[in-house]
Amino acid sequence: MTERTEIAASRRWVIKVGSALLTNDGSGLDDVIITGLVAQIAGLREAGNEVVLVSSGAVAAGVARLGWTVRPHRLHALQAAAAVGQSVLVQSYESAFKAYDIAAAQVLLGHDDITARDRYLNARGTLKALLALRVVPIVNENDTVVTDEIRFGDNDTLAALVANLIDADALVLLTDQEGFYQEDPRSNPHAELVVSKDVDDPLLDSMAGEGGSIGRGGMVTKLGAARLAARSGTETIIASGRVRDILYRVAAGDSVGTWLRSRQHSQNARKQWLAGMVQTSGSVELDEGAINVLRDSGRSLLPVGVRDVRGNFSRGDMVACEDARGNVVARGLINYDAGETRRIMGSASIDIQHILGYPGDEELIHRDNLILV
Repeated sequence: MTERTEIAASRRWVIKVGSALLTNDGSGLDDVIITGLVAQIAGLREAGNEVVLVSSGAVAAGVARLGWTVRPHRLHALQAAAAVGQSVLVQSYESAFKAYDIAAAQVLLGHDDITARDRYLNARGTLKALLALRVVPIVNENDTVVTDEIRFGDNDTLAALVANLIDADALVLLTDQEGFYQEDPRSNPHAELVVSKDVDDPLLDSMAGEGGSIGRGGMVTKLGAARLAARSGTETIIASGRVRDILYRVAAGDSVGTWLRSRQHSQNARKQWLAGMVQTSGSVELDEGAINVLRDSGRSLLPVGVRDVRGNFSRGDMVACEDARGNVVARGLINYDAGETRRIMGSASIDIQHILGYPGDEELIHRDNLILV
């Protein structure tokens, strides 16, 4: 199967651009690449798509700005390079997006911001709010202060986690290579490009290689990222950012780069992930009206439908939704801790700010974070 109808039908995109591509292998930011990339993102948005950009390049840009010839190994030197390079990188994007009257937002994340349940809800809510406001989020690892991300992290994995976070249809990993090859094309110029393959095909593991001196995300990490993204049904394309109009061609379903197929529907995959989180930290008792709404309408759980709260859970914990007899009817990631939930239960969402003294989510559990049992 080589037809890319799933890709062409995508409306929510996560696009990751690698440092080797952005910095031309360490010689400073490539303004031509950045300008062309931004122009294509503007075109995708004009066509009705949502785009989150995950950008590497802060450390590499900092290395170039500081006049260093090689990437340093000492932690504080890396942090200094990231601090210098981050301002350079964001300024370049901001200038390019301004030409299209597009607002951009810098979002610095560590992996814990996505994998910890309370931070997950915050990050998800922020990114979705930015997309609703027609802002382009520019996401990068928080290399300046988060030591583990510099030592062990990579933006391929971060991009996949962001794709999971926002239920993206497609993840595009732009690099300086044409795609995923059966052998390393730098050592074998006749290596064949993998046009399309199921992401879980074990043959891919033997084909993957390592990254260059500037970037840390070789094909090993890109394959891992594609498999992580596939857990929420996201399709992955690995392609060269140096190909003219590459994003337009990918969005059109053209056979460019490598398509690693997820073979899953995103909503089904997300619900499967939630269903697998069987351990709960507490429960809420629902009235019959709320139960009927969840079962029949597939809507979110609002505070007004809650009659009782049991346990001592935190925001982002998995809680059980029960009927009056204690039967579990649903489970989900809750937006408030147990104390807050007790205070707002039975109340209309419009009254949450008055009751708590600060604004919060109108849903107790959003429908995207809820699974019926």
